[in-house]
Amino acid sequence: MELKEVIYSKKDGVATIIINRPERYNACTPVTIYELTQALTDAWVDTGVGVVVLTGAGDKAFCTGGDQSLRDKGGYVGTIAALPLEVGWQQVSLLIRTIPKPVIARVNGFAIGGGNVFQVVCDLSIASETAQFGQAGPRVGSFDPGYGTGDLARTVGMKKAKEIWYLCRRYSAREALEMGLVNAVVPPDKLDEEVDKWCQELLDKSPTALKMLKYSFHGETDGVMGISNLGVGGLSMFYETDESLEGKTAFVEKRKPAYAKYRRK
Repeated sequence: MELKEVIYSKKDGVATIIINRPERYNACTPVTIYELTQALTDAWVDTGVGVVVLTGAGDKAFCTGGDQSLRDKGGYVGTIAALPLEVGWQQVSLLIRTIPKPVIARVNGFAIGGGNVFQVVCDLSIASETAQFGQAGPRVGSFDPGYGTGDLARTVGMKKAKEIWYLCRRYSAREALEMGLVNAVVPPDKLDEEVDKWCQELLDKSPTALKMLKYSFHGETDGVMGISNLGVGGLSMFYETDESLEGKTAFVEKRKPAYAKYRRK
């Protein structure tokens, strides 16, 4: 997979996705967003991948949202593949929340604006002591009407979420930990070690249990889509059973399926 603004690699069950625009504090362009969807989709379908790590290049920023230098009336310029950036941003968040594998945000610096939204929707967040968090929408004439508000409120509480969005303040890694915005904070030189530790702990767990837990956490809040993901997750397990294959085999062989023996189970 050839990517221009994202570095994507896979090793020992871990897929690592790096936003590679350090000169712009890893602010995203339409190209970045499109490539993030490609990498996340690949990690989804690769059965050898058990955990996904999302981070930013360099040591200054995780992601600082959209590149404001590309904003114009109506949105961001440079749309590719007929995918508007507005749709793309939500698609990345949706993939992070829906991919049936844990996604860890490795927050190595600024997680501002859309960058904070990305780390909020990740399953787990591990931050460097140098990390800073915050939203910037009302300051730059933008907002997130979806996961960036709803998931944040469920993470830190409604009052705190409104403070974060309305006032656009910056919060330290320790403050983020205290409000439940991240799971752990470590010194910068220990960040990779800590992320690797969490990845290994997850890889030791049942992948099916992790998948169904992830769908269950979102089942109540995501409406029909949440229930559908939970149901399809169960369906994928059912497809692995002899009972399910009996139905398919009987159809192909043009006979009545013999389900009685499965009822006795």
